[in-house]
Amino acid sequence: MSLKPWREIAIPHEDVLKGTFQQAEFAADLSRVHAGTATAEYQNPALFFQRTFITEGMRLLLDSVVRRLAGKGGDPVIQLQTAFGGGKTHTMLAVYHMAKGEVPASDLQGLGDILNAAQITELPRARIAVLDGIKSSPNQPAQRNGLTVRTLWGDLAWQLGGAEGYALVADADASGTSPGKAVLETLLSRYAPCVILIDELVAYVRQFQDNKSLAGGSFDSNLTFVHALTEAVKAVSTAALLASLPESDSEVGSQRGAQALEALARTFGRVQALWKPVAAEEAFEIVRRRLFASIDDKLAAETVCRTFADFYIAHRDDLPAETQESRYFERLVHAYPIHPEVFDRLYEDWSTLDNFQRTRGVLKMMAKVIHRLWKDGNNDPLIMPGSLPLYDADVRNEAVYYLPQGWDPVIERDVDGERAETTEIENKDTRFGSVQACRRSARAVFLGSAPSTTNQLVRGIELERVILGVIQPGQQIGLFKDALRRLTDRLHYLNHANNRFWLDTRPNLRREMEDRKRRFQDREDVFPTVRERVQRGLSSGVFGGIHVFTDSGDVPDDWALRLVVLPPDAAFSKSGQSLGLDRATEILKKRGDQPRFKQNRLIFLAADYDSVSRLKDHVRSFLAWRSIVADYKDNRIVLDNLMARQASESLTQAEETVRRMIRETYKWLVAPMQEARPGKGLSELRWERFQLNPGAQNGSQEIERVLKENELLITEWAPIHLAKVLRDWFWKDDVKEVSALTVWQQSCQQLYLPRLKDDTVFQMTLAAGAESRDFFGFAQGKEDGRYVGFSYGKRYSPILDASLLLIEPVTAAAYAEEASRNKVAEAGEGAATTTVPGGGDAPRAEDSAKGGYASGGATAGQAVKKRFYGSIDLDPILAKKQFADLVDEVVQQFTMSPGVKVKIAIEIQAESATGFDDGLQRAVKENCNVLKFKNAEFEAGE
Repeated sequence: MSLKPWREIAIPHEDVLKGTFQQAEFAADLSRVHAGTATAEYQNPALFFQRTFITEGMRLLLDSVVRRLAGKGGDPVIQLQTAFGGGKTHTMLAVYHMAKGEVPASDLQGLGDILNAAQITELPRARIAVLDGIKSSPNQPAQRNGLTVRTLWGDLAWQLGGAEGYALVADADASGTSPGKAVLETLLSRYAPCVILIDELVAYVRQFQDNKSLAGGSFDSNLTFVHALTEAVKAVSTAALLASLPESDSEVGSQRGAQALEALARTFGRVQALWKPVAAEEAFEIVRRRLFASIDDKLAAETVCRTFADFYIAHRDDLPAETQESRYFERLVHAYPIHPEVFDRLYEDWSTLDNFQRTRGVLKMMAKVIHRLWKDGNNDPLIMPGSLPLYDADVRNEAVYYLPQGWDPVIERDVDGERAETTEIENKDTRFGSVQACRRSARAVFLGSAPSTTNQLVRGIELERVILGVIQPGQQIGLFKDALRRLTDRLHYLNHANNRFWLDTRPNLRREMEDRKRRFQDREDVFPTVRERVQRGLSSGVFGGIHVFTDSGDVPDDWALRLVVLPPDAAFSKSGQSLGLDRATEILKKRGDQPRFKQNRLIFLAADYDSVSRLKDHVRSFLAWRSIVADYKDNRIVLDNLMARQASESLTQAEETVRRMIRETYKWLVAPMQEARPGKGLSELRWERFQLNPGAQNGSQEIERVLKENELLITEWAPIHLAKVLRDWFWKDDVKEVSALTVWQQSCQQLYLPRLKDDTVFQMTLAAGAESRDFFGFAQGKEDGRYVGFSYGKRYSPILDASLLLIEPVTAAAYAEEASRNKVAEAGEGAATTTVPGGGDAPRAEDSAKGGYASGGATAGQAVKKRFYGSIDLDPILAKKQFADLVDEVVQQFTMSPGVKVKIAIEIQAESATGFDDGLQRAVKENCNVLKFKNAEFEAGE
């Protein structure tokens, strides 16, 4: 449901719309009205009552004065004592216009009901005397039509009866002594009905010093006059006295003022009727009448208020308890178009400031707020704490005027304006920008927390009140909570503790943290921290080793499966070529300066290029918070308890954020591969990339899941797949058997072959295929065209070593059939043949001995081979690679077997038709000495 904006329903007064109101207009001046020089809104009785909301307290007071002047009872003496700006003078003006009778009561809005209630048809016109303690001077007599008036009682007599009235107190006025009660009673009786209005009496009396008389009398004579006056008024049935006394110490002023207030309050206290004019709820209507001319569409206004009230009830868990009461709807209606929370914060919080006048201060601030919002075309349904245009210089100046020094930069940087952090966040995040979530939240926090002081035990404004100050029907409360969390992370002057938020002129720890962040460098600080966290978050699992940010020379080139984690500066970009693939290719092809052969043993984990910058920023924040906490514990910095707790909580949060960001950043699993088709060669190196789920509970298990699901790693291999690999790549032409160890080692080296978890998987595949005649046969070696330890189609537990052969099934079947035909009967116990029985019977001991695979001793007819000798010619250009192959394929077979001693001798022969020069001879001999050659000599040719 679309709600009408307040500006389409409530029309401000002309001076508010145009911004032509003056500060002085907000301060009612009783003396100026009495002198006839006040502005129209105060001077004109009809206009004054039109803009005046008659509160319950004011109604009772006016009723009492009406009855007193009509001689029907009423209180003779009324003291108005309220806080600064509480409406004392405004109330006196209402009595002034009513009692003076210049305009019929029927023309004064609201007064007719009061007269009817008092059963008074026509109110008699009264004489008015106004005694203004600020306008009068104790030592400067005033001239009144040729008469010199020195004292308050002289001024009172002159205002009531002119020269004739003054004559009654002339001697007392001249001497500065108080007239007696009888004289004052005569004065009042002669000129009744009359009303005496005394304003700012404390300001006048406090100017007198002890034991010193001025033209206006003395401290004691003025107190005596007040005492006598109250008694005289009490005695005259149609006389009324209204006096205002301050309530706050800021209005009293000096210690002398406090003494004057105490004495006057004691004097008035004997006969007064104490009255406090403005209740909090009534203040709403007072401000609205002064600022707004009319509510054009009352039905639309009530609809807005009802919608807000219903929305609050529907979201009771996120809002203050008072919003659930039925009367809150009435508060909304009374305050419309201003939200009650604005009034609550101003009257409850801002009015505690010494120089903030309650009603006047609210009027001044809200007049500027409304003017700016009207000018900017604000379309909010209500004027809320989040609506305050603190970006406007006039509004901001009005607000900071009441606050201590230092609030300007707080508002400009953290709250509102083009350069504020809140604006920057909303410009980058449209979720927040669409409803101004950050600015509105910061404004509400400012309004609710700026008047608080560091001495308060509980500071700030509750989250529920912030939400109340910003949320509108139809909006998501969670969005504003997210905005507050973002502000807590970003703002320099915003503090947060115990579900309360407040702004302070002192930078929070975030400023210190931001300064420290700049100290940390990528390679020296950030990368080692990331490495530690990555290492901590991974377990070996299926991998024989995990290498985090490791140089290629330190990644072993062996048969174990290894996960290589690339550093953040070698990130992977899905959009195209990246440094990550370049670094991975370098590690894949080389181990340091040497070529890498077991390339199919490496899997790579790479960072996402688009996330690296955020990860580094979060790591710097974590390092900064950690340094702050460490410095606090080591007494290198001083923090109060709240800031220390905030630092500790921020460190915990930052550490959790780093952990989460590492999972989100290191999300690319990258594996090398090549495609190969028999007879068509190999394709170029290609990289397969797969994305990990950052939300998985266990990072290592997630890596293993992706590897298995995408067949990047085989943990269980069916014999049929091994048989296909053998047919495609190993059983070629006349080669019908292949070393099982060669197959396993080639699968570790060639990127086009399947990547097995380890040799155990390979051995289990061999065992699984042994009982079938569809895949392969086994032998423990081959001598003179015959297989040693032959097995085919029988259960078999192969041991993976250099002697184990995998035989093509057709060949194995043919061999088994031939062996069966050639089988000879065993003659005698212990007789043996060197052939294998047909049908693939299990190999016997004498067969196994030749292959060295199964246990058992050799027969007498067979010699045990105990020595091996081999020689090879190497190409001088390719010698390094050929020798590496020689070590891997031959020498390693011996070194892997226990009890085998290996000796390698290298013979180098070099001949030159022209002879070797001296430099070459010297270099070769020196190098040979370093390498500990047994013999290294140059000889002369024939």
